[in-house]
Amino acid sequence: MIQFVRDNARWLAAGFLLTFTSAFGQTWFISLFANFIKDRHGLTDGSWGGLYTVATLSAAALMFWRGSLADTVPLSRLAPAVTLMFAGAAVALAWAPSVAVLVVALFLLRFCGQGMFSHMAMTAMGRWFEARRGQAVSLTNLGHPAGEIFVPLLVVMLIGGIGWRSTWLVVAGVLCLIVIPLLLLLLTEGRNPVGHQAQIARPGLMGRQWRRRDAARHWLLPALLPVLLTPGFISTVIFFHQAHIADVKGWTLPEMAPGFTAFGVATVIAAFTSGWLADRFGPLRLLPLLVVPMGLGVALIGPADEVWVWYVALGVVGITQGMASSLWGVLFPVLYGTAHLGAIRSMATTIMVISTAIGPGITGVLIDAGIDFPTQSLFLGLWCGAITLLCLGISRKLKADF
Repeated sequence: MIQFVRDNARWLAAGFLLTFTSAFGQTWFISLFANFIKDRHGLTDGSWGGLYTVATLSAAALMFWRGSLADTVPLSRLAPAVTLMFAGAAVALAWAPSVAVLVVALFLLRFCGQGMFSHMAMTAMGRWFEARRGQAVSLTNLGHPAGEIFVPLLVVMLIGGIGWRSTWLVVAGVLCLIVIPLLLLLLTEGRNPVGHQAQIARPGLMGRQWRRRDAARHWLLPALLPVLLTPGFISTVIFFHQAHIADVKGWTLPEMAPGFTAFGVATVIAAFTSGWLADRFGPLRLLPLLVVPMGLGVALIGPADEVWVWYVALGVVGITQGMASSLWGVLFPVLYGTAHLGAIRSMATTIMVISTAIGPGITGVLIDAGIDFPTQSLFLGLWCGAITLLCLGISRKLKADF
């Protein structure tokens, strides 16, 4: 592993940088400013949530349309350009004189951060690496938990010191003055899988290079749709409704905080382990195991009386989150080839972004109807059981098609 990192430090660092700085467009980061934004624009919780959902769904639509740029534009040009757009969105959010400008800023933050930054990183890892693709994806994905661990404390300190609007200007400055120069430096050299020439694109299922329209017509993508939706949906609603869960259980948010540490640690360990296992045994063998930990973890929330069960639940949920981050980065090149990987991944990323947009709304309506989230968690656990059976069927059929 050490030799692998040393030999590929330039490209792995570029991927890590993209996933780390995607933090500025993630829900958990933007939510740190929610009260300030609502006060400035006179928004209620409902109207703020509605605007956020509209912005996220719009970002998903643009992701589906323009995500294929990762196939046609070199990363050395695409990544700095998207970073500049990202910085502009940060400035727009700080300045936003109206709700209309606020929505545009949110839309661009979600498109660049949650969408394109992660999409570019995973597409590059899938195209640049072959024999050790799982390890490359796992290392690159460490940027996500690293951002979750280190960024919030720094941001809270900045908000307290210089104010929330100036903090967004600092974000824009970091993107322009640090991230763009680093990307330009790291991406001055391209990379091809060891042992293969630049013009050779590795084929996927049935020896084909799949285009997005071909994948959409094949049985596999519709079958994978609920599998793609589930991890993002469940993890998002658990985080989104943590205050509600605290009220129902009689816990406090400070008491629950160590659960997120357990989640982060489990995510990192699972990402590394699943990346190694995918390289060793193939990603298809991991697919049936993907949502098993999440199903067990979310189901634990329902009957939990002691707060330590919450820690266990989030740790187990984090196993699936870590597996998913590695598995999709390895599986898509195997299934669909690398020639049109950006277009294929943009479709999958769109689905995942949509799941994070609709989850809080659906579960929130159920809570308003009198079905609290701990009760819902039992049904979500059963749903994961059904998805596991679906994955078993998909895996068996794919083995016959290869």
